[in-house]
Amino acid sequence: MRLRNDRVLILLITLLFFCIGAAPQNTTPQNPPTSNPSQPPAGTTSQPNPPTAGGQPTQPPAQGQQPPAQPQAPDEGKPAGGQGQTPQSSDSGVFVFKTQVEEVVLHATVVDDKQRMVTGLDRNAFSVFEDGKPQKITSFRHEDIPVSMGIVIDNSGSMREKRDKVNKAALNLVRSSNQQDEVCVVNFNDEYYLDQSFTSNINLLKEALEKYETRGGTALYDAVVATADELRKHARLQKKVLFVVTDGEDNASRESLEQAVRRLSEENGPTVYAIGLLGEEKARRARRALQTMAERSGGISFFPKTLDEVDEISRTVAHDIRNQYTLGYKPSTPKNVGGYRTIHVDAHASGHGKLTVRTRSGYYPGQERAAN
Repeated sequence: MRLRNDRVLILLITLLFFCIGAAPQNTTPQNPPTSNPSQPPAGTTSQPNPPTAGGQPTQPPAQGQQPPAQPQAPDEGKPAGGQGQTPQSSDSGVFVFKTQVEEVVLHATVVDDKQRMVTGLDRNAFSVFEDGKPQKITSFRHEDIPVSMGIVIDNSGSMREKRDKVNKAALNLVRSSNQQDEVCVVNFNDEYYLDQSFTSNINLLKEALEKYETRGGTALYDAVVATADELRKHARLQKKVLFVVTDGEDNASRESLEQAVRRLSEENGPTVYAIGLLGEEKARRARRALQTMAERSGGISFFPKTLDEVDEISRTVAHDIRNQYTLGYKPSTPKNVGGYRTIHVDAHASGHGKLTVRTRSGYYPGQERAAN
């Protein structure tokens, strides 16, 4: 009898598996079957299935039971899974873009009546005027901001005996500057050559400065305009500088001094620091050209008596760049109103005598590259 009972048990088990396998499939999408043997057969009442990734539960939750939390999509602008760190669009996208488009940004150096740099002032010490009208300062910083710099070096025949010391001074300028600066090198004679695009690699910059054949004339204005365009199109930093060294008057440019100054006066144009290694012949016109480009842009022009002074001048330029105030204001006249606008900045502080603020003298609105 026992054998019979075993046979009946086997028959029943076989019949049960046959019935389960032959049961009709539910057309409603279900979760994948699990290996849990306690799951009730299809058609019986059960607890709701857990939601799949990104899906919904197949049945409503039981009374009194909290619904499961819905999965949330990753924040826009952030990688899924929390890996890495991408800036929020409100920090580095539309918000910053609008702020930079609306603001006029000035980089200013303050000196006292003895030409000593003054660095301890706050926002309240400054007054900004555009076309004679006072403007509200909307942003203020006093820190070492990295710059995009174009080094523009005369490569004409008369520079043959001077290039080694000029190259040394240019490299010391880079070494004395912010480590996050990016620098390009343009050599020029009667043509200009971009011998190194923007980089922070001092060895690449050294190689570029050594790519010179001292010959030909002096197309200074063409080189300045071309480098200003390079800064506008390809520089990734907001603050921009031109470091220019020449030893004579422009005698080969297609551009004029007025056209060069016009290009430098575009909104967010570069600040020019110029060194003129000028002899007595034709020195007046060459000096005037360098002074005009530097002063209009908020920079300085230097005219050393000896070549040995150039290296110290380069360190002075680095110190000036790294100790400037950055002022931003939203002009009371909308930027879509064209025409040149003059700028004047005053500074007053107790404990100081007469203070002079050196910054750009004006700008043409609407020329700032949107990518900045």
